[in-house]
Amino acid sequence: MQQTFYKYQGTGNDFVMIDNRQQTFDKKDIEHISFLCDRRFGVGADGLILIENHDTLDFEMVYYNADGSQSFCGNGGRCAVAFAKQLGIIKDDADFLAIDGKHYASIKEGVVKLQMADVNTVEKHDNHVFLDTGSPHHIQFEEQITDFDIKTLGAKIRYGAPYNAVGSNVNFVKKLSDTEFKVRTYERGVEDETLSCGTGVTAVALAMHYIGETEKNLITLKTQGGDLQVAFQSQNGTFNNVWLIGPAKIVYQGSI
Repeated sequence: MQQTFYKYQGTGNDFVMIDNRQQTFDKKDIEHISFLCDRRFGVGADGLILIENHDTLDFEMVYYNADGSQSFCGNGGRCAVAFAKQLGIIKDDADFLAIDGKHYASIKEGVVKLQMADVNTVEKHDNHVFLDTGSPHHIQFEEQITDFDIKTLGAKIRYGAPYNAVGSNVNFVKKLSDTEFKVRTYERGVEDETLSCGTGVTAVALAMHYIGETEKNLITLKTQGGDLQVAFQSQNGTFNNVWLIGPAKIVYQGSI
C-alpha cells in the first residue's frame, strides 16, 4: 500500500506528517511507525504526526516519537499547525487537541505561535531543575556546551534515578545573556540529541526564570537547529500564557 507523507521541520526538529482524517493509518503498528522514522531504511524523522478530525476543534494531532512511544512535542505542534494550513483545515488560527490537552496557535508568514500548557510545579534541586511542559524535562548547566559527549551523559541521566524506566528528556544550558540561552537536548524516545526540542526550550525558559537567572518573560533559546522564543507570564512560581514561537517549514512531499 502506498502511503503519502509530508516532511516538515521546525528548527531542525523533523517530522513525517500524514493526513489521517480518513483513518487509513494503522496506529497499532508501532514497528511501521519506527520504520518510517528510521533515517537509513525509512523516510527519517525525529517523530511521526497524524492529523485527524475532531468533533469540536479544528483537528487532533497524534504524535509518536521515533521509537513509537507517545508524548507531546512543541515543535511537532508548530509543524502540525503549518501542515493543517497546507491541507486547508485552518487559515491563520487553530484550536487543536494533543495528548496533553487543548492548544491554541496562530501562523503568519511561516512563523507559528503555539500556546503551551500552564506549568504549576517546578522542582529545584542542587544541580538541576525538573518540570513538565507536556513532556518531562531535566535541566542543568553545561559550560562546555559546544563540545561534550551529550549522547553519553544525556542517556545516563535519562535512564538514571529518579527517572529510571519512565525516563526524562535532558537539557543542557549555557547562559549567554539575560534574554538568551544556548540549549542542547537529549530526547527521550529518539534516544539521541535532536537539533531542537520545543517542550525542552520552553522548560529551559521557565526554569531560568524560576531560579532567578533572568527576570525577562520573553526569552530567546539558541538551539543547534536555530532560534526559538518563549514568552510567558509568571506568578508565585507558576507559569501561564506560555507561548512557543518559531518557524515551521515543509521540506518535501513523497510516497512510500
